[in-house]
Amino acid sequence: MKFSAAPVLVATLGLAGLMPASSAIARTGYEHYAVGDLDTPTTAPHSGGLLLMGGGDRNIDAMKWFFVHAGQGHIVILRASFGPEIGEEFYREIGGIRSAETFVFRNRKAAYDPKVIAALHKADGIFIAGGDQSRYVRFWRGTPVAAALDAHVAAGKPLGGTSAGLAMLGEKLYGAMDGGSLTSVEALADPFGPANTIEGDFLHLATLKGIVTDTHFKERDRLGRLFAFVAKAQAARTEPMIGLGVDESAALAIETDGSGRIYATAPDGGAWLVNGAGLKSTVDFNPAPAASGTLAADRVTVTGIGARSIVHLPGGTVDAPLFVRTYAVREGKVVEVPR
Repeated sequence: MKFSAAPVLVATLGLAGLMPASSAIARTGYEHYAVGDLDTPTTAPHSGGLLLMGGGDRNIDAMKWFFVHAGQGHIVILRASFGPEIGEEFYREIGGIRSAETFVFRNRKAAYDPKVIAALHKADGIFIAGGDQSRYVRFWRGTPVAAALDAHVAAGKPLGGTSAGLAMLGEKLYGAMDGGSLTSVEALADPFGPANTIEGDFLHLATLKGIVTDTHFKERDRLGRLFAFVAKAQAARTEPMIGLGVDESAALAIETDGSGRIYATAPDGGAWLVNGAGLKSTVDFNPAPAASGTLAADRVTVTGIGARSIVHLPGGTVDAPLFVRTYAVREGKVVEVPR
């Protein structure tokens, strides 16, 4: 089945091409766009890995890394808003792949559709686009889609995500379930409050076990909120967790052995690794308290991952770090302190 130069909204075809788009979407719960040749075999091998993108412009070398790890084959894009834009970008502007399919979910029913699941099982690479991560939690958690994502990675095929798509990949995640998006000031003021909606049991990726991710990192001053995410996520655990924030101008490409390197669209683009051990003393509660007040911490180690660094996950060690800093949280503010 070949497609013309324009993207095809497959969901509009319906039965014998007669069903209106709105009826097809109501029936299936999703829109389906495709560009390229879905039937051409992928002959190059897969090599797995994760691509963690910070939510800004895509680095071409990072995308080529992802496509090569997908055998330059068929890429499936998942999202819950917007349309086929990323698929068009992947296939036409970056190129080097057989096809790009985009599924835009409108409800949870779509996560049980056999055509969606078949496409995920067939995919050489899967990419989760940006948007509203609360929809991803509501639409996908505990469904065949989530199981297919776990199986895809276990089969040695690459998975990528940007912005909200990256936020979904850690063992624990900030779900933005109340419809807002916490700032660092808000999160530090009430880390265990209802607005800090930490979710779990979504994906189960060995490379990101014990890790909470965040995006748009330095651009939106998110170090404080990542502290709060880690503090709440690890509250009922005996072992500390790790926070991993990726700048908008960066992508972290992680091999199957857990080693990762930065691709950046700006010279200062990188990632930030937060050691949760420095936050554990503030959250020695099991279960977490219903209300904790302002977060307080004396010494939290943060390691910068730059263009020359290699990070090893899930352990969290960094070769040739860009920096190693110590921060404290006092009266709702993050301040750097001497090491």
